[in-house]
Amino acid sequence: MEESIYDVLIIGAGPAGSTAAAMLANAGKSVLVVEKQEFPRFSIGESLLPQCMTFIEEAGLLDAVLDNAERLGFQYKEGAAFYHKGNKVDFDFRKKSSEGPGTTYQVKREHFDQLLAQGAAEKGAEIRHGVALEAIDFNDPNTVKLSLTGAAGRSEAKARFVLDASGFGRVLPRLLSLESPSDFPVRQAVFCHVKSELAGGNFDRSKILITVHPQNPEIWYWLIPFADGTASIGVVGATEYFAESDSEKEALWKLVADEPYLLEVLGEYQVSRAEQRITGYSANVNCLFGDRFALLGNAGEFLDPVFSSGVTIAMQSSSLAVPLVLKELNDEPQNWQKLYSDPLRVGITTFRTFVKGWYDTRFQDVIFYPHQQQQVKEMICSILAGYAWDTGNPYVRESERRLNVLAELCG
Repeated sequence: MEESIYDVLIIGAGPAGSTAAAMLANAGKSVLVVEKQEFPRFSIGESLLPQCMTFIEEAGLLDAVLDNAERLGFQYKEGAAFYHKGNKVDFDFRKKSSEGPGTTYQVKREHFDQLLAQGAAEKGAEIRHGVALEAIDFNDPNTVKLSLTGAAGRSEAKARFVLDASGFGRVLPRLLSLESPSDFPVRQAVFCHVKSELAGGNFDRSKILITVHPQNPEIWYWLIPFADGTASIGVVGATEYFAESDSEKEALWKLVADEPYLLEVLGEYQVSRAEQRITGYSANVNCLFGDRFALLGNAGEFLDPVFSSGVTIAMQSSSLAVPLVLKELNDEPQNWQKLYSDPLRVGITTFRTFVKGWYDTRFQDVIFYPHQQQQVKEMICSILAGYAWDTGNPYVRESERRLNVLAELCG
């Protein structure tokens, strides 16, 4: 049985795994990425936030994204639009209080993730698709032993450090019993891709459209345009709101029919990727790191798709973890709680505050308040653009208290 030794093994070749692999390869480390699925493959999380561009650049992958954006149909994105019962509010991410990029893209993840993975491979990372991690052994004090399986059969590898970027697969949380229940209610997302010109309703293709159900504020819709004339449309709500539907198709279009504005924007359309659903996606763990391993992105925690925070959290986790891994490989033990978990949770806590505020309508009251103060809007805009770790922003530093005060003023 062939056995290889790597500096770092990464589980998953999504945005967290590929950016981490690229950064480690740039530092001259040997990296093996094992990815259970073959690429290209479909994934949700198609609307990036501008903060992501900082992490893509840090990984040395920005030129690849910019050079291939037009060819791959990436849609230029400069903000978010919110709609509820005739009220439409735009947030221009370029008008934010935080430093950093103000624009990004809306992407089909099969193309975007493959591009990042190829970029990491070009930098020297070894990427094996169709390979899953089945078992992990920490008994050796110097290396971690990993049992892998794929089309070629079983194999073993050894690594000095392991990063879990497996996303919803949550490989190490399952193998190491790290999972803990999310305190978010069980929600469901039903979605598909359509081919449409999106010519109605004065729609701005450079912004994601988030629409609140006209009668039930706990239900919301996304509409994400792509540059190739297609778009992603989905609806999110508690599972009971979908219970009477016999299929994903019925569940989606029955609720879309409740909002005339969405139908106006869609105009004539054809479904280009069939309807499907994800249920109970919110997740949590009792720790984000341990002896010679750390959890990245959705493998550690996933909140909710409402503010498109998943990819941003994933890439931020890679940006925080890789410098610590490099020092660990140099036999310099690091305080992962202080330098990784605590800083990462600053942004997660910020997003969590505003996600909860969205569903209990405190944040919806803020979004649709007709007399918005420009300075406050710029601070909120920063969070919506992904700058949820900017502690110079009081809505990051004291997110719960500040949101409560603002919601009282706007309610």
